[in-house]
Amino acid sequence: MPKIKTHKGIAKRVKTTASGKIKRHKGFHSHILTKKSGKRKRKLRKATLLDKTYQKRYKKLLPYK
Repeated sequence: MPKIKTHKGIAKRVKTTASGKIKRHKGFHSHILTKKSGKRKRKLRKATLLDKTYQKRYKKLLPYK
């Protein structure tokens, strides 16, 4: 049985937690920040878990993570 290739684009963008969930960073925090409130920018700094509807799809792309 051949090895399954890891999707490198996804692998660079996400991390897997100890319980097997996928953690990602939020977007909209690189430019045009003056119009966004401090509270919004502070919340965008933090990582969040990937939505459960995408978990299965992403796990297929990351077979060894």
